[in-house]
Amino acid sequence: MEQLLYFIVALIARIHNYIMTLNDSIETSFTDKELHFIVIGLLGLFLVFVIYPVFKWLANTGHTMVITWIYVFTVIIVLTFAIEIGQGVTGTGNMEMADITAGVLGFLAAFAAFAVVRGIYHLIVNFIMKK
Repeated sequence: MEQLLYFIVALIARIHNYIMTLNDSIETSFTDKELHFIVIGLLGLFLVFVIYPVFKWLANTGHTMVITWIYVFTVIIVLTFAIEIGQGVTGTGNMEMADITAGVLGFLAAFAAFAVVRGIYHLIVNFIMKK
């Protein structure tokens, strides 16, 4: 787990240094905060342009549960990482990738059970409506 986090931090640091070097080489005077503002703003906008058409298509085809699942899955990933990082920083537990995996698998299992129950419910409702 720690190795993965160090790898991610090192990757982000390399990207950060590249952007700072680019900033210096073209002689702009953006501060670190201004570059964060620009880069994260553009990254977020790029993600909107990529994700919006997909979500719009899913919504128009009646797949709002898929949109919900994607959103909740993303929150679960962020939350489990935050918990493990918090444990590592505060020393209140062991920061382990296995804990993240177990948490995500717990969500997937719970959602699978929900999906089965929901599917059965929809089958029963459709059967009753056809009679």
